[in-house]
Amino acid sequence: MPKKLKNRKIKKIKIQKKVKINKTKIKNKANLKVLDKKATNLGPDEKPEIKKIKKQPTEKRIYNLKDSVVYPKHGVGKITAIEKATIGGIEIQFYKIFIEKEKLTLTVPINQQSKLRHISSINQINKCVSILKSKPKIKRTMWSRRAQEYDQKINSGKIYELAEVVKDLNKNTDIIADQSYSERQLFEKAYERLKSEFEAVLKVSPEDVQKKMNKALGRTESLENTE
Repeated sequence: MPKKLKNRKIKKIKIQKKVKINKTKIKNKANLKVLDKKATNLGPDEKPEIKKIKKQPTEKRIYNLKDSVVYPKHGVGKITAIEKATIGGIEIQFYKIFIEKEKLTLTVPINQQSKLRHISSINQINKCVSILKSKPKIKRTMWSRRAQEYDQKINSGKIYELAEVVKDLNKNTDIIADQSYSERQLFEKAYERLKSEFEAVLKVSPEDVQKKMNKALGRTESLENTE
């Protein structure tokens, strides 16, 4: 077969394919327009169909009743109940978590449990003790910026970051001789948060935990206002 005829046939096939594709596109656009018209031309008594969500989407449950957990902004708590409630036609399941230090009960939906974490392991507590024994790292930036960073670390829910704040703001060191009121407040907040997790993991008295932490920090006297 001559090359010219072959080229003509190939061109015809390509043109036919393009025509088919364009036709399907036009049909799809036409269908979309019809659907839009149906949606906009609903009568006064007609309502668009809405699919109701009857059940709350859930994450895999990994906590049980009486489990000790850590909620980033409040610290260590205990799950006192796992309850259900219907709100706006949606069935919601949630944890009731009691925060002993703040005498506060939190209601945390199960599908938001990513904000929770289990209390630390013994190995993690030992790592925290090592962090407390290390030298503080003080940045030469403005205090307001550092205070914001410390606050973010305290509320992160990460125990190593919490230990770093306690170490860096510990007043009984050669680097930090005196503390301002805001420094003291942040230190006490981080110290108490860390102490409560030490208590939950080690299962010893608050006094013994305080001695262990103060020894690691090289503190010569007890923290004021500590129970």
